[in-house]
Order: sequence, then structure tokens, then C-alpha cells
Amino acid sequence: MRVFDFDNTIYNGESVFDFYLFSIRYNPAVAKYVPIVVFNLIKYKLGKTTMQDLEEAVKKYASSYLNAFDNKEEIISAFWDKHITNIKTWYKPQQDDVIITASFNMIMDEVCKRLGVENCICSIVNRDTMQVEYLNFRDNKRKTFVELYKNKTVDEFYTDNMVDKPMIDIAKKAYLVKGNKIKRIK
Repeated sequence: MRVFDFDNTIYNGESVFDFYLFSIRYNPAVAKYVPIVVFNLIKYKLGKTTMQDLEEAVKKYASSYLNAFDNKEEIISAFWDKHITNIKTWYKPQQDDVIITASFNMIMDEVCKRLGVENCICSIVNRDTMQVEYLNFRDNKRKTFVELYKNKTVDEFYTDNMVDKPMIDIAKKAYLVKGNKIKRIK
């Protein structure tokens, strides 16, 4: 089984941030969240935030942001119409691939459908309440993977960041992705 981080691994960029910037054209009032999003994204990528701090920040603003749009599904589809080209050309989906990401189900469901990837572990937003229910971040990635896939072997794990060390540790082989360069690290 191959397991892939998504952002900056098979997707060129940060999909949540790209989606956020894309969504501003549909409701410019959400631009007020730019400093908050950038600050928390940097802390996340540097591994300088606790799970509790990140959850509090995301939960505080995500619902208000998401409820600012009446046509969420249309915006998500339009986003992937434009950004599907950010999927790196070296990634060729296979039937048993698993994508494991901190990005949200609302964004990931559509891209996984377009890629033909059936297995995705991601952060969860309740589509009815627009409340964040789960953040798939750091140790949560490994914990949820093990809960869902029990004794399945991770033959290969691909990531852009050593913050994913818990997943690297359970993989037979691990690869660090920088741009389109892939380097085996385990």
C-alpha cells in the first residue's frame, strides 16, 4: 500500500490556503481571515503549534468562514476545475493508494473523486453544521490510519515534511518530496 501526504507532496502548494484565496472572489468579506490563516499555516508547517492550539484556532474561525458562502459545492468544483493542474505529474494514482492530509473533507472529497482515489484520511467538517469535528494533524494521522487499516502494511509513504514522522516510522520505505524531486529517507 502506498500512502501520500497531500499538500506539497502530490499537490503543488497548500490546497486549503489556495482554496481560501480562490474563495475570496465569491465573497470578498472573508479576506479578513487572511492574517489568521497565514499565521496558523506557518506555525503548522514549522511544527510550532500544539494540537490543542491548532484545533482552537481552526474551530474558532472555520465555521464563520464556511457559512459565508451559500454555494460551497459549486465553489469547490470551480476550485478543482482550475487547480487540478497542481497535482504533480509524477503522481499516478493506484487503486489502493491512501491520501492522508490535514486538509478538509469538503475540499478533498472532490479531488479524490477526480483522481479516482477511494481512500482518504483528512480533517472533517460536518457539512450540516459547518463545525470542525476532527483535525488530521501530526500524531492523529498515524492513529487514524492504524484504526482504519489495522494490520495493513505501508509499503511506501511520501511526504514533504518531517512533521509526518509518525507515519514515516510505520512505513517500510519513506520518501521526502521537494517540488518534483523525490528522495528516499527510509
